[in-house]
Amino acid sequence: MPANWEFDRAAFEALQAGLVCQFESHFPDPLAPKTVVVVPSQTLDQEILAKVSGISHYEERLLCLLMLLRMPRTRMIYVTSLPIDEAVVDYYLHLLPGVPPRHARQRLTLLSCHDGSPRSLTEKILERPRLIEKIRQHIPEDHVAHMVGFNITPYEHRLALKLGIPIYGTPHWFSHFGTKTGSRELFRQAGLLLPPGYEGLRDMTDALQALRMLKYEHPHLRKAVVKLNDGFSGDGNATYSYEKHGMPHSDDDLRAHLKLVAKDMEYDTFSQKMAQMGGIVEAFIDGEEKTSPSVQCRITPLRQIEVVSTHDQLLGGHDGQVYLGATFPANSAYANEIGQLGHRVAQRLAAEGVIGRFGIDFVSVKEPGHWWQHYAIEINLRKGGTTHPYLMLQFLTDGYYDHHTGEYQTPHGQARYYFATDNMQSDAYRGLTPDDLLDIAVCHDIHYDAAVQEGVVFHLLGALSQYGKLGSVCIGATPERAKGFYEKTKAVLDEVTSL
Repeated sequence: MPANWEFDRAAFEALQAGLVCQFESHFPDPLAPKTVVVVPSQTLDQEILAKVSGISHYEERLLCLLMLLRMPRTRMIYVTSLPIDEAVVDYYLHLLPGVPPRHARQRLTLLSCHDGSPRSLTEKILERPRLIEKIRQHIPEDHVAHMVGFNITPYEHRLALKLGIPIYGTPHWFSHFGTKTGSRELFRQAGLLLPPGYEGLRDMTDALQALRMLKYEHPHLRKAVVKLNDGFSGDGNATYSYEKHGMPHSDDDLRAHLKLVAKDMEYDTFSQKMAQMGGIVEAFIDGEEKTSPSVQCRITPLRQIEVVSTHDQLLGGHDGQVYLGATFPANSAYANEIGQLGHRVAQRLAAEGVIGRFGIDFVSVKEPGHWWQHYAIEINLRKGGTTHPYLMLQFLTDGYYDHHTGEYQTPHGQARYYFATDNMQSDAYRGLTPDDLLDIAVCHDIHYDAAVQEGVVFHLLGALSQYGKLGSVCIGATPERAKGFYEKTKAVLDEVTSL
């Protein structure tokens, strides 16, 4: 955190005041001259991020925001660590409804640090005053402008101050609510059910004590989860099985039996992260029928609350704790229930002064009598894995999600669903270029068709050739059709790469 943080905060709050005016007068007007500066920096723990395959290309996930160029007087500046392939940019621009790609391309400025080192994008930009000046020069004098990011830290505050534009996102001083400890505290204030556990842990000694106390209080508990406060996508988690290993008595017991979710992470590294970040211990929720829904909310600069979407998350990895993708909307049996719970959390956050998009994760268990019990797990006070799929659906179809009914409808009253993933991956896909992928999609009729508003939209195309990995949002008129597009896409890619 910068040494002159208090001064920075005051200056930043003054800058943010202009966002309210923008939201009132410019955001609703598609012809208003405005510039959006997209800095898709994942300013998170780089050591944990490195465990994610192809993470250097995750800056491409916010390319869905290129759909904002459908507003004919909007300009966009998109900054990345490494240059984006023009084939990828062309792909997104051809998805724009009602706007010639050439018209949109003239209003898009792509800038790059030409730096693939494992540090956050925003840090790289701050080291390059000439690049910051280029960004400023590409904002027309008659435009209002704001910055959009993945998450907001003091680095993003500093960049916004250097650019002289506000950020549409949650200021860093609210970041505690996005930690595992802060999430549990706020859930209690909102009256939500949460797993038995302990928060505010400072190190693994605290974690050991919490694991022991949790077992004393809940003798039948089979398993518990130790979570780093600032872990994400499950890679900051570890599980301990009482069923297999009994009550832990020492750090040696944790070293021997704590199962880390992140691949290749050593216990000593996890222990160091716990000492740096702090964390929680909570009961692992069991259930014969168990799901992991999430709610995506938005608080506008005018403090208006919107429940944007609900999803059922697709999880994998150890004990199903790693995010792989999601289906939209969430199960109709409880979509409205978790939407209402999300709204309660958003009310608490809005009262604190939070703005921007955020997600709330749950674990839901079907109880006898066919009703669902929802345990609040964490708040992701940033954009997340469900942000870009929903934005793409909304931009392409102009539809609306009603969290009271749990349904999404286009302006023509047609329902739409999707099956989305960031992890369509195979070693056989390595060597495929974005152009190869698009040729395969067109020839096998799986690309998105704007006429019927169904088909597959791809993302993470830059990760394809090196990592054999890409993302997809498979949109259909029914959940079965959406899942079918995914299965067809996977089958087609497997077939053409097996030749």
